[in-house]
Amino acid sequence: MTAPQTSALVPQTVTEVLERLDAGADILPKRLKQCALFTRRHLHLIPVSTVSEMARASGVAPSAYMRFCQALGFSGYSEMQGLFKAQVTDFRPDYQDRLGNLRFQADVGTGQLLAEFAEAGHKSLLSLANSVTNEGLDRIARGMAQARVIHLIGLRRAYAVVSSMAYLLDKLEVPSSLHYASGMLNASGTIFEGDVVFAASFAPFSPETIRLARESSDRGIKVYGLTDSDNCPLSGFATEMLIAREDEVAGFRSLTASITLTTTLAVAIKAMQSGVD
Repeated sequence: MTAPQTSALVPQTVTEVLERLDAGADILPKRLKQCALFTRRHLHLIPVSTVSEMARASGVAPSAYMRFCQALGFSGYSEMQGLFKAQVTDFRPDYQDRLGNLRFQADVGTGQLLAEFAEAGHKSLLSLANSVTNEGLDRIARGMAQARVIHLIGLRRAYAVVSSMAYLLDKLEVPSSLHYASGMLNASGTIFEGDVVFAASFAPFSPETIRLARESSDRGIKVYGLTDSDNCPLSGFATEMLIAREDEVAGFRSLTASITLTTTLAVAIKAMQSGVD
């Protein structure tokens, strides 16, 4: 993994990258080994993460992560990311693989598993507190508080987040509409001037969510977004974005940071509406 760079040494497949990781991780310097261990367990993050995000998650500086990519045979992170984007189906772990990863690490008891998820949730909340600014959250809450109706959009993992927010907004008597499943296909006709859209989409991103949010934006509706990656397509047209990154346990992610953030947002919206009234 430390041989001189030539075009012949550049990995051509994800499988080649995995072989180099498995064969050479132990001989790498300490910082690069950190990168290797994290990357091997989180390959699915590469197509949707920046080098800064991967470095931060690995616990190293971006320059160290770049050296790690070069040790694998790439010219830099962009070249490695391009390979993974082109072969995305080769490495996204399914749920059986994730369970197998737990068994591979050790016999995991329920108490240990709970402790690991609690620790992951704690790390997610620390990351949230360090990344979301009061000013940005305040602007989004004020923009949504002024809306006639708040339209909540989210599928797959994001559905749990927006449905929780919809429940709380309903209890707070804030007009809102939850869009999901087949009802989303022709939902743009129910979103009117004076409304806002709050769309949540996590990597690898829901095309249905992106489509409906983009259609709304094209019609002059304000769109606010929630995601876990700087590369989310929503950022191309949303008025403001919130980012909530969830720490993982063997590829499994809870929604600790996302639900904490949307709960805060819902309560802030009602508080601002009450202040105006």
